[in-house]
Amino acid sequence: MTVRLILGDQLNLQHSWFETPDDSILYFMAEMKQETNYVTHHIQKVVAFFASMRNFATQLEKQGHRVLYLPLDADENTQELTSNIQRIIATENAKRFEYLLPDEYRLDEQLRNFCKHLTIESKAFDTEHFLTTREELATFFKGKKQFTMEYFYRYMRKKHGILMLNGETPQGGQWNFDHSNRKKWKGTPNVPSLNETAINVSNLTALLESQNIKTIGTINAESFTWPTTRESSLEILNHFCQELLEHFGDYQDAMDPDEKYLFHSRLSFALNCKMISPKEVMETVIAHWRRNLDSIHISQVEGFVRQILGWREYMRGMYWKEMPNYAGLNILANTHPLPDFFWTGKTKMLCMRKSIEQSLENAYAHHIQRLMITGNYALLTQCDPDQVDEWYLGIYIDAIEWVEITNTRGMSQWADGGKIATKPYVSSGSYINKMSNYCKSCHYNVSDKTGEKACPFNSLYWNFLAEKRSHFEQNRRMGMMLNLLDKMKPELLHAHRERAQHIISNPNEY
Repeated sequence: MTVRLILGDQLNLQHSWFETPDDSILYFMAEMKQETNYVTHHIQKVVAFFASMRNFATQLEKQGHRVLYLPLDADENTQELTSNIQRIIATENAKRFEYLLPDEYRLDEQLRNFCKHLTIESKAFDTEHFLTTREELATFFKGKKQFTMEYFYRYMRKKHGILMLNGETPQGGQWNFDHSNRKKWKGTPNVPSLNETAINVSNLTALLESQNIKTIGTINAESFTWPTTRESSLEILNHFCQELLEHFGDYQDAMDPDEKYLFHSRLSFALNCKMISPKEVMETVIAHWRRNLDSIHISQVEGFVRQILGWREYMRGMYWKEMPNYAGLNILANTHPLPDFFWTGKTKMLCMRKSIEQSLENAYAHHIQRLMITGNYALLTQCDPDQVDEWYLGIYIDAIEWVEITNTRGMSQWADGGKIATKPYVSSGSYINKMSNYCKSCHYNVSDKTGEKACPFNSLYWNFLAEKRSHFEQNRRMGMMLNLLDKMKPELLHAHRERAQHIISNPNEY
């Protein structure tokens, strides 16, 4: 008898484990407070994981596999991973324990330490999901001082033959169409929505309430439309190809107060739970593009591929290269608390209010909202990256530590000193106005430099550069902005810094 563990983000029906049913193998899955309580999660995130896990277990059983599934309220559920496994091994008199390699460092350590003390055989298997090994990125950058994603992305394109001609030349004549992916959304063409079938969430929300699971955000049967099966994940992939891909690249950085998703695929949760694979997603998207060359430009497709083949695999590689020390980095020594309005959305800054409200209502905001709105504000106000990490990890449905912490502590908060982002991603209100439609309806005026009605991002930006300039003086990419800072009239810089300090000390007034 072998007991095999499946975690909540390992829902890969295509895995070789499941090719042939075997009565001598018992698959074990569990809903546990260990996983609901290590951070305060969005309620839609917990519901989505539990619903997806239950659907996956049901599918395995239909295929003839033996499955032991422990709901959150099961009497025999210890609510802790290793004690649950130990009990099942004893109950089943198992002679072997197997598990799929976790993607989070804490779970990897927990299971490795557990297996050291087992008296039966144990073995870890690859999840057969990613296009790289854990160590591949570290090997690629061995001996290098900078870990530039673009070079890794080109290596991945060549290795996997994706959007390539003759193995060496990028299709379309260039590797990257990023400069074509920065258009501002102006309301046309219309964004086709997907008529999803909402699932019944009442049983799971009642379960969480009965077990006193603390969550953030809201949920109802009408608004919860996240995929919780492989079939529904493929439906969303097909919808993206048919309706959204044509404009994805153009508007992937755009933001609008009335558009929650624009042309984004919403596949991140399904991908991160492994209900679908990055390889099949890219192959499906590229195949659709090849059938529609007259209407879909390569820039739309390359922008999408770059996010999956480049950024996603890069972030995972950086995670395994840098952990566990990475989780404690705070190079800029930022210590301010995250403002209360991150949990309520009650702020007069329209971009912040809309991005936070959307996050609370849908457990989702796209990458530029996360990076250049909420993340930008948190960095400019010098918030403690521990608190920023915790908020991002909890609020977003696709947030699993391997992808969240590298994006948050690295890309967004520059707490790693530039391991991931060569410069801090900060801006005044002008960038937000350039890439969004937030500013025209905001309480504040983006064109005002100082004063009560001036956009808070304006003063916060210049104050940040002045206060942290010692960290950036040798950074060539920051040279132009530091030169502008040096040329600023002293009285204007003083006004910026005075107002910024008031915003930082009194965030809930803004």
